[in-house]
Formats: sequence, structure tokens, C-alpha cells
Amino acid sequence: MMVFHGFEEFRALPRPAAVAIGNFDGVHLGHRRILARLCALADARDFSSLVLTFDPHPERVLGKKAVRMIDSPEQRLERLRKSCVEAVLVTRFDRAFSELSGPHFVERILLERLGAREVVVGRDFHFGRGRRGDVGRLRELGRQHGLRVHVVPPAVIDGVAVSSSAIRRLLIQGRVNEAARLLGRPYEISGEVVRGLSRGRRLGAPTANLRTANEILPDGIFITEAIWRGRTLPSVTSIGTNPTFGLHPTSVETHILDRRVRLYGARLTVRFLQRIRETRKFPDAQTLAARIGRDLDVARAFFAGPG
Repeated sequence: MMVFHGFEEFRALPRPAAVAIGNFDGVHLGHRRILARLCALADARDFSSLVLTFDPHPERVLGKKAVRMIDSPEQRLERLRKSCVEAVLVTRFDRAFSELSGPHFVERILLERLGAREVVVGRDFHFGRGRRGDVGRLRELGRQHGLRVHVVPPAVIDGVAVSSSAIRRLLIQGRVNEAARLLGRPYEISGEVVRGLSRGRRLGAPTANLRTANEILPDGIFITEAIWRGRTLPSVTSIGTNPTFGLHPTSVETHILDRRVRLYGARLTVRFLQRIRETRKFPDAQTLAARIGRDLDVARAFFAGPG
């Protein structure tokens, strides 16, 4: 897969393009429907398949609300790389870009710069100055310029329309099981294992302290899988401020179940499977250590399976 960072890097593709437009944060089940439609169109017409996405998220520039991203930029590209897409253009979303008129976006960006002949978007797609353009306006402009527009309805899981905003809400609340159903996979964070305070070791459960660029760090104690050097290791992960020991910044600490692994300095991915409980303050370290022991037993039973 070719990746272009900005229009300055972008080089014309060898064939006319079918283009999917969106943020694709999380590359969830709804996004996968859009990508599948994109690639089917590209294959049918012998076009190149191209994703146009943005960094930062438009909401951050427009200032309407804070947005914590599901994936880091690297994770998003890796998920797109595993899809059917031939090329991705990550363009900077700034005030100047947000002020482009709808016709300018279609004529100058999609048609002239990207060579688009087919465009695939979700039902809630908006574009142009003040986000005044919607899918109806995009279709109207498409008809004027011979650009075919395809609107893909959202995926619906258990009566819930799949969206990045819905997944963010679930993750922030620690509801990782429900978020996984909408993502089509467990939520993951990645980072480097760094030195901590060795408090977990003194409590009988040594942990790998993760420094991560991921923005959504749900509070709680979770059953997880740690991915290290291609190995999947059963684990338990604590995310919180360690309230038993006073006020501390939020930390991510992963304990590998029933084995010793030297992880300091390693790159680690943590996959969230189920929350055991919320983080809370205990009266003393001894009480906390006893509760950690029970948490580990819950995780062992989970990985042992039924019976």
C-alpha cells in the first residue's frame, strides 16, 4: 500500500481513482463496509482504490469538542494496510482546508488532484466551508462533473449504529466488550515498556509499565492479551492513578500471567478483552495485594475457559 502524507507528496496514480473519504478512526465495522465497497468498485472498473483521510481530526480544528482518537496514526495506517486499499493520502486538516467551498473540494481536490471517478462515503459525511455540504450536495456536484457518488449506510450491531463516536464513549466508560463488537476486534493500545516504581513487584504482581501514544485509556482492571515479539501472552492490565498510594498521573501497567518475561525497552501491544473492576482506593497495601490476587484468579479462570 502506498502512503502519501499531504498533497505535496501525492503523485498521480496510474489509473483513475475510486476514492473513499473519512477519518477512519478505529477502522471499525462500518469503515470496513465502506472499504469493501471502494475496492469492489475499483476492481469492477479497473480503477485505483484510494483513501483520503485527515490529520488532525477535523473536530479538533473546528473547536466544537475534544476528540480522543481510538487509534494512533500509526495504528490507523497499519489497519488500512491490511485492507484491500492500494493507496492512502493523509492530508493535514487545518483552517485553510476547512474553508474550501464544496465546489472547490469536488473540482480541485477530488477531480483534478486525485483523479477521482467514483467516491464512496458514509451517510453522515459532510464537507466544505462550515461543513455545509452533505451527501445530497455531494451527489448534486457529482452529477455536474460526471463523478459517481456512493453512500454506504452504517453497520448496525445489536440495534446500535456503528460509529467512531459510539466506540469512544464505550471505551471511555471501560465497556471494552461492547466496544469490541462495534470495532469487530478487541481494543488495543501499543507503546514502549519503561521503568516504573516496581510497586507491582512488591505487591506480588510485577508489571510492565507502558508509555503509549494512544489517547483513550479506560480506567480499571482488565483481562488482556499482551502481544510481544509475535507471541500472545495472557495478562492483566491496570489503568489508573494508583489511588491507594496518593495522587499520581494515570499509568498503564500490565502483568503477564504465570510467567517471567523481561520486557523493559520492548514494544508491547495490549489487547483488552474484559473489565474485571474499576480502580479504587484500598486502606493499605496489604488489602490491595489481596485484591490483586483475586483479580489474577479471575483472569486465570477466563483464559482456562468453561469448566
